Amino acid sequence: MRWTVHGSRSVYDSPWVNVRVDDVELPSGARIAHHVIDFPKPSVGAVVTDADNRLLLLWRHRHITDASGWEIPAGWAEPGEDLVVAASREIEEETGYIAHQLEAITRYHPLSGISTMTYTVFHGTDVAPSSNAPDIDEAEKVAWFTPGEVRELLRSGMIVDGPSLTAIGYFLATQA
Repeated sequence: MRWTVHGSRSVYDSPWVNVRVDDVELPSGARIAHHVIDFPKPSVGAVVTDADNRLLLLWRHRHITDASGWEIPAGWAEPGEDLVVAASREIEEETGYIAHQLEAITRYHPLSGISTMTYTVFHGTDVAPSSNAPDIDEAEKVAWFTPGEVRELLRSGMIVDGPSLTAIGYFLATQA
């Protein structure tokens, strides 16, 4: 049931996102123009826990959806950057903490029907405050939550972005 790609046409290119239209043939034989959002940088995120098994989250507003909520630290790896290094950098930039131990716990494609985005989630432990404050452009506030409190944030709609929902849900189901 693989689709056959007969060609591809670029619509828009930037360092952050590219858009193309693929000429594809479906298993039924139908041919369609399928839009693809290509993310040239891999994405990383981290569920960070302390010695008391509390989770570290940041509160931020997302202008695209005009929604605020609690999120895990996350971002892009720069070209050639090791994903562990990228996750570590994002944790410190967005929360003001350093996770001395990072382990990849899952990798997935959040928008597999339309996007090439690949997202790797790490579990960060052995946490200490950084000498750097969180980047004001990244987080309005940073706080620690017990797993029970995080479950309540999930139930009450206070965690609204897909990568955080996926990472936290995966973590709570497999690690906590």
